[in-house]
Amino acid sequence: MNMPRRYVALAGALFVIPVGLSACGGGVPGNAVATIGGDSITKSAFDHWIKVANSASAQQTGQPAGPVPDAPEFKQCIAEKRKVKQPKGSTKPTDATLKKECQAQYDQLRDQVMQFFISTAWAQGEAADEGIKISDADVKKEFDKQRRQSFPKDSDYLNFLKTSGYTQEDLLYQIKSRMISEKLRAKILKGTDKVTDAQIAEYYNKNKENFAQPEKRDLRIVLTKKKAQADAARKALENGESWKSVVKRYSIDQGSKANGGVLADVPKGQQEKSLDKATFSAKKGELSGPIKTPFGFYVFEVTKITPGSQQSLAQSKESIKQLLVSQNQQKKSETFGKDYEKKWKDRTECRKGYVIDSCKNAPKPSTTATTGAPTQNAPPANNGG
Repeated sequence: MNMPRRYVALAGALFVIPVGLSACGGGVPGNAVATIGGDSITKSAFDHWIKVANSASAQQTGQPAGPVPDAPEFKQCIAEKRKVKQPKGSTKPTDATLKKECQAQYDQLRDQVMQFFISTAWAQGEAADEGIKISDADVKKEFDKQRRQSFPKDSDYLNFLKTSGYTQEDLLYQIKSRMISEKLRAKILKGTDKVTDAQIAEYYNKNKENFAQPEKRDLRIVLTKKKAQADAARKALENGESWKSVVKRYSIDQGSKANGGVLADVPKGQQEKSLDKATFSAKKGELSGPIKTPFGFYVFEVTKITPGSQQSLAQSKESIKQLLVSQNQQKKSETFGKDYEKKWKDRTECRKGYVIDSCKNAPKPSTTATTGAPTQNAPPANNGG
């Protein structure tokens, strides 16, 4: 039975892996897939969440959820794929080919679950270091609000739990994790929304051209390969023949040929250099050309002129403020992210078979990505809608 999309949306909005952490010593214990800051992510928690992720992925595609691929041999997964009817005339896939497909499917789910385990634990750890707390009462209040929005009937909610693999404790934990991340992000970015009038004016004066609208002109054109054809087209227009018939007979410009050679709202500086100079120095209603360009010869007439305009500082103020705030936040996020990622990656060790880029024992990447301020992300397979 497929889950209604509005119910998938709740899961997607909240899908942050709750980390079942238990105290432990150095290294990764036998019952864990990773340790973060001395606490472990248990294998049982991983097994639970990979089933949830698998179900969410299937719901996103509208397909029934099959079992999680049975790593590392994938015998059951291969057998299930063997049952799928192949197109007539196609080559029967080998077990090795099917095993690669099963491995890729499993790897995607595993990496998705591990990344959200780790990113949630990092945010929780950083929040604890910053003294950020979320009360159970606030979590319950937010949970009740989201449940009412997504599940008007209790039966709908119970069916969601049954079909998705989620428990209510999972959802409560997800909500708390999201609220923690939001508070942590707010603290990191505090003060970045302060922009002075002097800063706005300075930006405006340095970037005035970005707040200007260029002059625009409406044109009628005929484009020909040879000058003799352009001369003939111009003569026909001078003798009173309509633009529509002349364009149809002579023009090779497919973009304007269908509508009688009309080019509307052509901004200054956007055409080929010689044509731009000619069209923006011509008088309205005056037949001009032929003008030689790399594309051929143009005969044209300016039919309308829209003068350029300059947006004032007052008119530009709000958009500049938003831009500067965004730049401040980006800079603050990047600065924080470098230290944040190093701090928590150094405290994250993963068991072989569960290693991803966020683990300190991961192979060194060719390029280093900056995490930035913690955000609440949903796995690609479960973004709802």
